[in-house]
Amino acid sequence: MGKILRKEKKTEKEKKIRLIGIINLTDDSFYDGGKYLSVESAIEHAIQLIEDGADILDFGAESSRPGAVSISAEQELERLLPVVKAMKQYIADNHLPVLISVDTYKTVVAEECLKLGANIINDITGLSDSAMTKVIAKYNATVIIMHMQGTSQTMQHEPKYENVIAEIKRFLAERAMFAKKAGIKQQNIILDPGIGFGKTVEHNLEIIRNLDAFISLDYPILLGTSRKSFIGRITGADVQERLPGTIAMNTIALLKGISYLRVHDIKEHKQVVQLLEEYSKSE
Repeated sequence: MGKILRKEKKTEKEKKIRLIGIINLTDDSFYDGGKYLSVESAIEHAIQLIEDGADILDFGAESSRPGAVSISAEQELERLLPVVKAMKQYIADNHLPVLISVDTYKTVVAEECLKLGANIINDITGLSDSAMTKVIAKYNATVIIMHMQGTSQTMQHEPKYENVIAEIKRFLAERAMFAKKAGIKQQNIILDPGIGFGKTVEHNLEIIRNLDAFISLDYPILLGTSRKSFIGRITGADVQERLPGTIAMNTIALLKGISYLRVHDIKEHKQVVQLLEEYSKSE
């Protein structure tokens, strides 16, 4: 990691690895579904993630696990708006440098959350709705553009690629260019190759082996391996026991130079980041 950072001659600010804490306001997410359905429980968990070291809080109100059922924009907003409003107030009252991300692909949901002060839209469909770009540009917000083959309902039905790295890289490059043409600033674009979204175990490993291909696009790269099924397929661990495997995969990704980790377990990953940043200074 030290060599990578020296080679790229980045500033201290640019080197900073940012941790995104996952907060699912759902009853059917694969790991924490049903835990944070009330506003109070969601806020309590969000505050704990901040104390553990989260730089960004990512709130999602619709599960994207394989086979998940879509919900209406009205349902999504009913879950999201009270939490986003309360967290924005908490962050302001305590003068915290924490950003709010909303995990949605629905333009109407994104706009209502941005009106309340959300900073980032995490779109797992890679801006499939062209109107989304206009809304994000209007509020000068940041977008996370993710690659997914198919939909949540179909993505794990025998996903196939001719060349998984080349195809994902091409998709992300094209969507980033689309976002810029719509008025989203380059510095407000983050790319995510979409671990587990229309990928086999080998596809996921191939992505992690070749993260440099995505980093070469000159946008910050986000990785989301947290407790995902490919870790269980390799280790035999169920979802509650996949933290060590998650840390292993994410450490490899950080050494390769990615900028953002989206995780359920902030406290443990904060230690990893602190050690790697200290290690890179000493080289």
